[in-house]
Amino acid sequence: MIPTALLLIVALLAFVSVLFLFAKRPMYEIMALSLVAIVAATGQWHAFTDYLLFPAQSTLFFTIFAFLVLAEVFDSTNAVAKIVKILLPIIGRLPGGAGYVALVSSTFMATLSGSGPGNVAAVGVFTIPLMKRTGFSPHLAATTEMSAGMLGNIIPPAGIIFLSFGIYDAFAPNSITIGSWLLASYAIGGWFILQRILTLAALCKIYRMQPIPKAELPDLKVALKEGWHALLLPVFILVPILSSALFKDFLILRLGVEGEKAFSAAALMFTPGIAAAYTLFISRHNTDASRLTLANLSHYLGKALSKIVPVAATIYFAYALSQAFLGMGANDEIQAWFVSLNLNTTALAIILPLFFCLLGMILPGSAQIAILGSAMIGAVAAIGGEAKLLALLLPAMTGALEGMTPPLALGLFIAMGIAGSDFLKTVQLALVWIALHLLTSMLLLAGLLPIYFA
Repeated sequence: MIPTALLLIVALLAFVSVLFLFAKRPMYEIMALSLVAIVAATGQWHAFTDYLLFPAQSTLFFTIFAFLVLAEVFDSTNAVAKIVKILLPIIGRLPGGAGYVALVSSTFMATLSGSGPGNVAAVGVFTIPLMKRTGFSPHLAATTEMSAGMLGNIIPPAGIIFLSFGIYDAFAPNSITIGSWLLASYAIGGWFILQRILTLAALCKIYRMQPIPKAELPDLKVALKEGWHALLLPVFILVPILSSALFKDFLILRLGVEGEKAFSAAALMFTPGIAAAYTLFISRHNTDASRLTLANLSHYLGKALSKIVPVAATIYFAYALSQAFLGMGANDEIQAWFVSLNLNTTALAIILPLFFCLLGMILPGSAQIAILGSAMIGAVAAIGGEAKLLALLLPAMTGALEGMTPPLALGLFIAMGIAGSDFLKTVQLALVWIALHLLTSMLLLAGLLPIYFA
């Protein structure tokens, strides 16, 4: 018998789909209404305030917001253009070199921006025209950039990674530090990068792509002289993450358990601010905030709030919604039902990525994790599966696929708009990238591709 909690989730999925696809309401509004609907349907009004305030009591939400601000800083400066210019003479000589430039540039940007669609937009305006000029068909250029850009939802500091950590931490408190979580996420990102490299290599051979003409390649010495500063940007993000993860025992010895947790949280929260300040400084002659005065910075960041606040609000209410599901005891009910299906871990490794892929056609990744994340983590744990691994893979199975699978497919449509590609041809080729992304997810979830995590 299907549990009541699962039927409620199905009803909520329908509620969200109708509001998003037909009523065209913004996702932050839908998440807020979903929270109210769940509380009303389950009679949890006594806990409504606690659910609503829960994200505000977590440093994770403020860290996400800070990284969203950082992403806007990256998108609005010339840092990406400098990186692309450096990569051109290094890998542009390969067959299909423009595609590799797009892949490496988007991977680099993914470690900075934390946004899949934002990554496609920021990098695609440079790389898609370059690919088309060097022989890529519009649909091949669009899907290459789409797939590369959606790495932004797999590689830290993507907000959806912090959201999945928060949900897993509620399920198994203090079982893994945020630093170790992010390191494991980088390892997962590495497998998806390899998958994209191999896919691109095969497509370049099939379509007989040529290197970028020498006339279009800038001088490497000149490019490095003008843009070497931008190559240092990952240092400002990776060093705090690595220090909190690799020196955990030392920090506990010197600061104690609570002190180590406070240090890691503080280091992570200060990271985007320092990285943003550095980006503004090296791009000071190419932004509205070129003089770095307080008035210019306030004006610059004020314009960015219209993009940041809706995303932050979506994550905020999604986080609160996940707590409402925990409060109604949905996990235990769904776990019991899931166990009764007698699925083995191999079946789970195949079914779950396909399940989330289908959901990605109508629901954003943050909504999928908020509505189903806790239940799926608990259910997998109940049948003896690796719940932590599932939680780590949620961003890849939800946020990344959301941007690739029509009709939602924001990353795909952004790339298609830049490339001016045919819808049918682009979707057909996108299915190749999607299928191989799913295969990689299944192999990872089955434990066939190794990932080290604490």
